[in-house]
Amino acid sequence: MTSLLKTPSLLLAFVCASATALADYRVLAQFKIGGEGGYDLLCADSAARRLYLSHGTRVEVLDADTGKKVGEIAPTAGVHGVAVAPEFSHGFTTNGKDSTITMFDLKTLQTLKVIPAHGKKPDALDYDADTKQVFVCDSGSGEIAVIDAATGEFKATVALSEGLEGLVFDGRGRMFVNDEDKSVVFVVDTHALKLIATWPLAPGEGPTGLAIDRGHHRLFSACGNGKFIVLDSDSGAILTTLPISKDPDGAAFDPSTGRAFAPCKGGTLTVVQEESPGKFSVLQTVITQFGARTIALDEKTGRVFIPTAKFGPMPTDGSSHRPPILSGTFTVLVVGQ
Repeated sequence: MTSLLKTPSLLLAFVCASATALADYRVLAQFKIGGEGGYDLLCADSAARRLYLSHGTRVEVLDADTGKKVGEIAPTAGVHGVAVAPEFSHGFTTNGKDSTITMFDLKTLQTLKVIPAHGKKPDALDYDADTKQVFVCDSGSGEIAVIDAATGEFKATVALSEGLEGLVFDGRGRMFVNDEDKSVVFVVDTHALKLIATWPLAPGEGPTGLAIDRGHHRLFSACGNGKFIVLDSDSGAILTTLPISKDPDGAAFDPSTGRAFAPCKGGTLTVVQEESPGKFSVLQTVITQFGARTIALDEKTGRVFIPTAKFGPMPTDGSSHRPPILSGTFTVLVVGQ
């Protein structure tokens, strides 16, 4: 009998078949929050078992296992995103309505400092453990603001372009940022704080969510026109284009399974896996709920959290381009196997 261990192709086929068989993602639970106000990005602190959710003028803080509310960070007017820097016990929020960044204590959730944004519409942000800094996308002014995670002091800005969305780091001195307006990925040297490359995403248009596989040097860019673009994070070469639904606003990658996720507004979550070097496929499309388009991965359990709500009819008077969120319906879907 041929040994699988001595036949790499057979072993790979066996592993891929097993992975496909195990891909049974579904909505396992809902964390019902209620209240008023819109929602946007979220952050899962897997080690501390906390989930941070932007919600109108505050950040809801939940137990990541039970969904029980453990506190909130407020006021954070028009909050968009949350990032945590555990080694300093600091968290940060971007507040779009007053163009500020709130630094808070991870243990007490108390505000430590309110930092004026140095650009317009601070939105996505993340902490880079390599440089010990928080990088903030000021989407309205096309700049990246750089903040010292230990002190909350503003350090510098990096000029890019308007329309900045998701950002990720490779842990080796480079940051990648989606630009929704230009349909490119900007590559920034996080030590020199300068733009070093611009990679086009065509046929992808309107990229928002961005995820990274650091181990295999892959980028996953979720684009508004229903394309999930996979790139080599060293060269920028497009490896493949996969179909997803339209209007995603987030992406995630699970290093324990090698799977990438793209949540889309219409109510689907696409799960993608690399079957062999450079070959990717859609493993599963999970039915979620309308409006469920941002995402955070729980690295401990492999589950993902996707916020959403129920919506009323679209206004006919032209007062808004979005349907209203119905009071008391804000919730988080917990998707896993």
